[in-house]
Parts: sequence; structure tokens; C-alpha cells
Amino acid sequence: MKSAILSVGTELLFGQIVNTNAVYLSQQLNLLGIDVMYHYTVGDNPRRLSELLDHIYQDCDLIIATGGLGPTQDDLTKETVAEAFDDRLVLHQPSMDALEKRFAGRKIPMTENNRKQAWLPSKAEVLPNQCGTAPGFALEKDGRIIICLPGPPKEMKDMFQKAVKPYLEARSESVIYYKMLRAFGIGESALETALLDLIDGQTDPTIATYAKEGECSVRVASKRATREEAKAAVEEMTEKVKERVGKYIYSCDNEELCQVVARKLMEKGVSVASAESCTGGLFAGALTDIPGISAVFDRGLVTYSNRAKVEELGVRPETLERFGAVSRETAGEMAEGLARISGCQVCVAVTGVAGPDGGTPEKPVGLAYVAVHYKGKTQCRETTFRNQDRTWNRRHCVLLMLDTINKVLEEE
Repeated sequence: MKSAILSVGTELLFGQIVNTNAVYLSQQLNLLGIDVMYHYTVGDNPRRLSELLDHIYQDCDLIIATGGLGPTQDDLTKETVAEAFDDRLVLHQPSMDALEKRFAGRKIPMTENNRKQAWLPSKAEVLPNQCGTAPGFALEKDGRIIICLPGPPKEMKDMFQKAVKPYLEARSESVIYYKMLRAFGIGESALETALLDLIDGQTDPTIATYAKEGECSVRVASKRATREEAKAAVEEMTEKVKERVGKYIYSCDNEELCQVVARKLMEKGVSVASAESCTGGLFAGALTDIPGISAVFDRGLVTYSNRAKVEELGVRPETLERFGAVSRETAGEMAEGLARISGCQVCVAVTGVAGPDGGTPEKPVGLAYVAVHYKGKTQCRETTFRNQDRTWNRRHCVLLMLDTINKVLEEE
């Protein structure tokens, strides 16, 4: 089954809303073994929508549409779809009852235009909306299927999982199973080179590499008749990938590096503290986004100035004078000073030149040092990415801090 994702809404074309629905639906359809061939976006215009439906069905059997099901005058998706499928709108009494009950429960008067949402194509399979007011629906004719879902992501995702997924599973002949391996410390070109013979010889499972800000991913996927067969094929290929680049892989479950590190710290009961210069608290912010991290995270200090490094962390003035704030020596003393004042088991520190200004030939923009003090030992890593983007440099430093902690915990 070949499919297309159709997003309806002028606000999407204006860039007022980021289209996260298309990403989610692509992931979910692929897991069901349904090939996504195209993404389309169209404004709230019945003529353009009608023309686009005709165009899509020249190459696809299935359209998943989002948006345009609400109560306002520009919500015209179901009217246009009903006409394209030679159907008419009728009152769906269960949807009307659900609407009235929802408004009564919230003690809010239901305006007349809300009733519009309960008028649906007569031949449609109605999909209840348990998170909002606009029901969705599925409509079939002559081998063509369209499934219309509400635009708000929360409503769309809930409806997909509870109603659309079972509907499509009954019609799918295959299942896709995949693993997303996450890697840090290797570029995409080097990653592909290490896996080139596997990639060139692939049929099923398939291997694809992706670059993300500061890191890379490897997607291993298999399309088989059953989930068990697909999973076995993916697991076998995953082991081959790990044999080549396993030292760079930090997750086989598409986890963020911060999630992996936080989980290990909490599982081991290892306390952690941070001292940040160029990242200005980004590391502490990332870590404290993780639920339950308070069990191990003690404190995060932003020691941006030399004075702060001396007063808060005990960095020696002579170290700063001789080696400078951005140096292996300063980073090491920052981590060791943090260990003294916090008593934490893992103490991580970072100092660097974030840019876009402030670099010198000896210490260019992108130079940074990350030091970790653990069990009486301090180790320091240097990064020399010549990137002029301040945001990129700071985020990369956070990844380097996390990766260093991860490696220290793995070595243990």
C-alpha cells in the first residue's frame, strides 16, 4: 500500500505552525509496513484541495489527512472529501451527543457552529475524538482510502493510536520493524565508510545513516510478514553494525545521550555536579529535564568569569595567568574544585571559545575542554571544531560532557 500525508491549513503555509503531524504519521505508517511516498501541504481552499486529491490518487492508495475538521468557516476538509468521494454529509448523532456532553461537562455554552463538527460523510467509518471536539473518519471507494484526522497533535496522535492503527493493521500485508542506533564521536561520512559493504549489499534489512547536530544515527529496518521475523533480521544486522562502530554507539533504542547518561547515573546511584563556563548552564538544564534526576544531581554552577572560577571553584590565579581560561589545566582545576566543594562522585567542567568572536590562532572559535573528576582521577578531553556558530558550539560541548561521563561510567 502506497500512501501520502496531506496536511491542510493555511497557517502551515504561512509558517505559523510547525508541522509535527507529518513526522509522527510517517514514523507510524512505516512501522505498519505502509510506504509513505509523499508529503503535501495545502491551504484552506476547497478547489486546491480537490485538485490535490485527484493528483495524489494517481500514485497512491491511501491518504492520511490532518486539519480542517473544526467548527469554523474555513474548516472545509470533510466537505471537499465527501464531494470527491461522491458522498454527502449527514448528521452523526453519536458525535453530536458526544459534543453536547463535552460542553456540558465543562460548563461552557456550545455555540451553534460547533454542531458543524458532527456532520460527516454518510459512508464513512467515524473515528471518535476523545481529546477534542472534532471526530475523524475513514472513507473508502474503488480501492482508494482517505483517513481524515484533526489537526491538533494531541488529538491526532490519540485518534491514530486508538482508531487508525487498528483500522490499518487489518489491511496491511507486512510489518516494518526498525532500530535507530545513536552515535557520538564519528562523522556521517566516516560512519558510512565503516558500514559501506553492508550498505552496498543490503536488500532486507536496510541500513541508512543520518546526521544530526553533533551526532549521527544508523537506521536498521526490515519489512517482513510478521513482526517477529522483522525483529530477528534487524537484531542480526544490528550486531554486525556494532562490530564495526560499537565504540561510538551509545543507544540502540533511539534515546538521547542525556537520557542514557541520566539513567545510568540513577541506576548506579552516582551523584553528579557541573561547572560550566562557555555553555552557561545548558548542561544542567538538559540534565534537569529528565524526571527523577534530583536523586543524583546535586548542583550546577555557571562560572563564566575568571573571578568566578577562582572564588567558586578554587582555580588558581597562576593557572589562569599561565594557561588561560580556555585550557586543559583550567578545566581540570574546575572539576577538581567542584569535587571539593560538592562531594559528588562525578564532577564535570567545561570551558571553551563559543564564538563567533574571541578566537585567536592559538585558541580558535570551537576550541573547548571538558574535564571529569571521578574516583580521585581527572581526565580531560579537547574538541577543536572550527565552527563559527555559537549555538552549535555550545550544544556540542554539552554532548561532549555527556559522552565523557558516559564513557567513565562504562569503563567502571
